[in-house]
Amino acid sequence: MKLEGMHHLTMITGDARKNVDFYADVLGLRMVKQTVNFDAPDAYHLYFGDEQGSPGSILTWFEFAGAWKGRAGAGMVHTIQLGVASEASLDFWAERLAAKGYASERGERSLTFEDYDGLRFELVVAERSGDEASGHGSVNPPLRAVHPDVPAEHAILGVEGARAYSARGLDADRALLTETLGFTETAPGEYRLDGDERHFHWAYDATNQRGQQGAGTVHHIAWHSRDEDHVAWQQRVRAAGMHVTPVIDRDYFHSVYFQQPQGILFEIATTSPGFAVDEDPEHLGEELRLPTQHEHLRARLEQQLTPLTNPRTAERTPQA
Repeated sequence: MKLEGMHHLTMITGDARKNVDFYADVLGLRMVKQTVNFDAPDAYHLYFGDEQGSPGSILTWFEFAGAWKGRAGAGMVHTIQLGVASEASLDFWAERLAAKGYASERGERSLTFEDYDGLRFELVVAERSGDEASGHGSVNPPLRAVHPDVPAEHAILGVEGARAYSARGLDADRALLTETLGFTETAPGEYRLDGDERHFHWAYDATNQRGQQGAGTVHHIAWHSRDEDHVAWQQRVRAAGMHVTPVIDRDYFHSVYFQQPQGILFEIATTSPGFAVDEDPEHLGEELRLPTQHEHLRARLEQQLTPLTNPRTAERTPQA
């Protein structure tokens, strides 16, 4: 039994329209799902990823309209690493971001930038099978989305890793990560999770800065479990002393949640049923989908929520 890598990361935004514009247009990801927060149905929950909505590609946002800008601090993720194919791709993204009004900083094999809310990203050259730098055989399959202005060779290939802040020592959750969840420690405060097809890099940086949750911050990170192993993971985490939730049906996957020793909210999510359970795979993210428990609120929510346009729908709309 092992985790298959990251399933998704969930963030907070204060502006759903800017969210769609940035992630579905500027970064060229596919808008996979328009739905609402299970626990606060007046708020959007928007999903972006590759063409199939594959685990390992998914970035999601809760929209709390007008939310104050947050600040990453101890017990919070501060940087999300996205994979690209080559150093030439880094050059492409530096130019594209600049053309869209976003500054970036080039490293030797990386490019850092922030979105409109101040959420920090790092584009990194994705590992390949046999990469001498990694020393590992597993490889992240390309998780590309299609965008008319992003050549396939430069498309984002999924989420490679994330870095978080710690004020409790870089090894505060070493036992949980390595003994319970199956990560490998690669250096002090740095870990790697290897599934059969995907990997994920997870690391800590020391800080005494207190965080403040708000727009531009990460709410939680979800790890990817095979369906048949999910309950066993719940039991394994509980046996490690974590306070874990019951299994919760999130319509597109089943989840359990727990706060780990660094203070970060972890989720373990299943593969199934997937994002095509309530939409044609060719038309993901084109219409508002509501959790069954909130379907009776549709008329009110459709009036209340900010109207959004999926760029793919706009591309097919005849021009006057």
